[in-house]
Amino acid sequence: MNHCCYILYSKKLNRYYIGYSSDLDIRLVFHEKSEPRKFTYNASDWKLYYKIDCKSKSQGESIEGHIKRMKSRIYIENLIKYPEITTKLLEKYKDINII
Repeated sequence: MNHCCYILYSKKLNRYYIGYSSDLDIRLVFHEKSEPRKFTYNASDWKLYYKIDCKSKSQGESIEGHIKRMKSRIYIENLIKYPEITTKLLEKYKDINII
């Protein structure tokens, strides 16, 4: 499995979507074919903005939760500007069970 936390961006909505997946390709198709009542249904121009490769599901979900709790567009945009933020997130949420 290829665990990751990902961020999508819609120019139409000028919004970000933060998620976790163990198979990003399948997840992106899901977002493209999203149903009504799902957040990503509101736009058809979602593009992958940023991806953080993770070592496990728990690490990916923890990083996803961290970014969502920040509730900050600037924080999301700073992930690209300052790669050390991603390094710190991966270190903060590393799994002690992974060798």
